[in-house]
Amino acid sequence: MAKHLKDLPAFEEAKQLDDAYVMHTYGRLPVEFVSGSGAELVDSNGKVYLDFLAGIGCASLGHADPVVAEAVKAQLDRVWQVGNYYYVENRGELARAISDLLSTTTDEVGHVTGSTGSVWKTFFANSGAEANEGALKVARRWGERELGGAAGIISARQSFHGRTLATLAATGQDVFHKSFGPFPDGFSSVPLNDIDALTAAVDAGGACAVMLECVQGEGGVWPADLDYLRAVRALCDERKLLLVIDEVQTGFFRTGAPFSFQLAGIEADVVSMAKGIASGFPTGGVAARGVYGDLLVPGDHGSTFGGNALAAAAGRATVEQLVARDMGEHVIAAGNHLAERLASLPHVVEVRGRGLMRGAQFDLPIATPLVDAGLEAGLVLNHIGDSILRFLPPLVVTEEQIDTMIDRLDQLIFKLT
Repeated sequence: MAKHLKDLPAFEEAKQLDDAYVMHTYGRLPVEFVSGSGAELVDSNGKVYLDFLAGIGCASLGHADPVVAEAVKAQLDRVWQVGNYYYVENRGELARAISDLLSTTTDEVGHVTGSTGSVWKTFFANSGAEANEGALKVARRWGERELGGAAGIISARQSFHGRTLATLAATGQDVFHKSFGPFPDGFSSVPLNDIDALTAAVDAGGACAVMLECVQGEGGVWPADLDYLRAVRALCDERKLLLVIDEVQTGFFRTGAPFSFQLAGIEADVVSMAKGIASGFPTGGVAARGVYGDLLVPGDHGSTFGGNALAAAAGRATVEQLVARDMGEHVIAAGNHLAERLASLPHVVEVRGRGLMRGAQFDLPIATPLVDAGLEAGLVLNHIGDSILRFLPPLVVTEEQIDTMIDRLDQLIFKLT
């Protein structure tokens, strides 16, 4: 346990309650954050940290953004939940804003170039896993109606699509499958960036969709090649398969473009989203363009809390602010700076990812102790395995804050090696 927290009554009380009454499905770090602003967090002892995880990529506008806070506060005084049998204020406006972002076109680094003019319809849920469940339903309805009942979903190895049984089945990592089978049928995975392997899987028959992440966050921050994404789009067009893109972690300007698939100059058919949509308020969604947006009808899918009044207010304010602040331009510049500085660190042999979603690969198994030591140094860091640090800072992070983080991390690496 970090020394500055050992004797803190407030923290110890929180830890004891958590240990006694909360299921132990996470390995928690010894800190309780109680406030934040921008890219900074403050713990229950008053210590300030630079946050390079952003609630696992959720706090797009930083912590306690005043515009989003005001929108949620105003809604709190009015109505919270009425259910999806009724129209909900701000939900239509949020869905329109998402449609506008999804139909945006960009160049290969994320600069906006225009619009496809497509109209997208969104189903709102509470999380990324729920969003992907909705995406799977859309895909299988397409297979039923247009592909003779084909129901197979082909994903990529090292992918991660959620922790429900169906999204675990779509996840291409055996480590997440232990003890939870049998899984639903119809799921398979092939290596990322191998169009021949994907084509062979499609040729085997029975598929209705290909489901991909443009950057595999939980798998180690492995990006899909842009040419590969273009080839997948062409294959799906040729075989009438739906191209489902999981943008739960990459969406809402995380990689510079509004959505990461746009960097390849393609359109997806179905897109799942969550984390960055509402500044950390529990919100997710699945969007489908054109005729695909009408495949699900009343009774096919639902979510009691999905898109409720509070979520819609938080989401609308977040998305409008991301656009108003030209967040993509900032992410491109800050992301390049982060990548360059990470590459300069000792023992870093590769920096992967796009925008402000980066993975630093070390040649030593020091990622876990770096996360622990980072807390002592006032850094919120995240590791994937023993040799990869993943960086998902708030999109508002400054180059000066990146430099401060790198300087502290450099010192930590020196001490550990």
